[in-house]
Amino acid sequence: MTDQANKLREKVTSRAESSPRDRKTKVIAITSGKGGVGKSNVCLNLALSMEALDKKVMILDLDIGMANVDVLMGVTPKETLLSMLKKNLSLDEVLETGVNGLTYIAGGNGIGTVFSMTDDQLHHFFNEFSSLQGKVDYIILDTGAGLTPESMRFLQAADDIFIVLNPEPPSITDAYAVLKALHSKNANLPVKLIVNRTVSDQEGEQASANFLRASEQLLNKPIEVLGYIPDDDAVRKAVMEQTPFLLQYPRSKASLAINQIARTYLELPTQYKLGVKGFLMKTLFHK
Repeated sequence: MTDQANKLREKVTSRAESSPRDRKTKVIAITSGKGGVGKSNVCLNLALSMEALDKKVMILDLDIGMANVDVLMGVTPKETLLSMLKKNLSLDEVLETGVNGLTYIAGGNGIGTVFSMTDDQLHHFFNEFSSLQGKVDYIILDTGAGLTPESMRFLQAADDIFIVLNPEPPSITDAYAVLKALHSKNANLPVKLIVNRTVSDQEGEQASANFLRASEQLLNKPIEVLGYIPDDDAVRKAVMEQTPFLLQYPRSKASLAINQIARTYLELPTQYKLGVKGFLMKTLFHK
């Protein structure tokens, strides 16, 4: 780390601790133990549901190599987070507008570049992303599945972590591996659970009970369950039609479930860390 970068870190820390404005935007990181559990679909439709409840939400797609939030919306991003660094673009130039006015930023391949920025890129990155403070209520990160170093950095810096899993034992086992790895870094990280593609509420309850039993017995860590999303043909149809299922099939079982999860989460006590600047600082400088 260069002297210039160290000075920037001290500056950001001081501002984050002293300014109450830096607690107005909350960062949620969504992850899973493996790919294929429907994480990005949950991320997108949850964001749309929260917006329908009068919250301003922005998605940052960080699923390296598997980024598909734009595909699920049937849109093509002009620029990405990676091109922002390479071309020295402003945040406005990489912000995309998706369905229903939802804003998002595509990550692009090679997101690891974020962790090897030059000093000039570092300052540019901080200045641009800090401008989000107070402009959105929630920034939702669609992180990569599993235990990549990049995903771990983003997860550890978020205000809340949502783990998405399926009822199958391998999915539960992989999700627990992610929880265990996060717990080893920081036992106080706030983790919440969403069970996707359940045949019934009973199956969702059983899957979450198995996950919670392991987390409580082996890690002594309580986990909040936000809800269950049923396996629904409407979701598959919406994916093929490249339209979020919440918009295409608003009365489907999956849509009703995602709306309930959004309401459940927004009714919980709101706790912030250090705002957008604090999140950036922890992501880029945390070891």
